[in-house]
Amino acid sequence: MRNTLLWAVLVLVGMAGFALRPASAQTDVAFSLYGSFPEKTNGNGVVQSPAVGAGGLFQLRHISNPILGFEATYSFNRANQRYTSDIAVTCPIPPAPCPALSTSVASNAHEITVDWVPSLKIANLRPFGLLGVGVLLDVPSGHDGSETDTKPVYLYGAGLDIGLVPHIGLRLQYRGNLNEAPDVSLLFTSSKAFMHTAQPMAGVYIRF
Repeated sequence: MRNTLLWAVLVLVGMAGFALRPASAQTDVAFSLYGSFPEKTNGNGVVQSPAVGAGGLFQLRHISNPILGFEATYSFNRANQRYTSDIAVTCPIPPAPCPALSTSVASNAHEITVDWVPSLKIANLRPFGLLGVGVLLDVPSGHDGSETDTKPVYLYGAGLDIGLVPHIGLRLQYRGNLNEAPDVSLLFTSSKAFMHTAQPMAGVYIRF
């Protein structure tokens, strides 16, 4: 029994040493292009329909070992919002104005996150996971009756680094964002519902 416990401890120590070996360390910067596919939400008497957009992501990443990896990111994409009343409205008799039933706001989304990045190094491949938190700023672009909205955002995802030549490689990844629907219109409140945005992306990284 004692020998069995001793072997178990030795195996665990060996596994920990393998996981923490410095050979897997990597520091890099990366730039990716992506498509942003947000979900429609319904709540608070409003149907909110974000537009599909495109954007860019900048990442500064350091991986110490397969367990300890972190990155800071900044991304930008178009994030136009359309608000539609979900409540039946009866227009008054003219000449009184009819209440607005919908409005659209052109806006840009700026996202800053800090992410945990577990990964493995297999030859010139490095599969990795993502789990992070940050802030999402939706900034209207020259639209009257609108305002900037700031909310927390939660991030998850996964991807694969493919080494092409020394210090340069291809990064393929999927990032999913969870946040409360943006409230950028002064005429409508947001749906107040949590929305999911899928962001498949591809780019390049430079390893130091």
